[in-house]
Amino acid sequence: MMNRDEEVLLRVQDVINRTGLSRATIYEKMARGAFPPSVKIGKRAVAWRSSDISAWIKSLSPASDEKDKGVRR
Repeated sequence: MMNRDEEVLLRVQDVINRTGLSRATIYEKMARGAFPPSVKIGKRAVAWRSSDISAWIKSLSPASDEKDKGVRR
């Protein structure tokens, strides 16, 4: 059984599933420095550290959540 603190490498489909972003958006945001960089794991294979993706998700502004709930500032 995997420890929750254990680092896991996520392939692009896993990142798509966790973030809701498209493949193109992930790479576009990476190019702008607005998304965690991938790590090379093979000749033609890349992955992302699960901790980097979790931190990116946590860094998102809660404003979109508030807008969806009808909260006004």
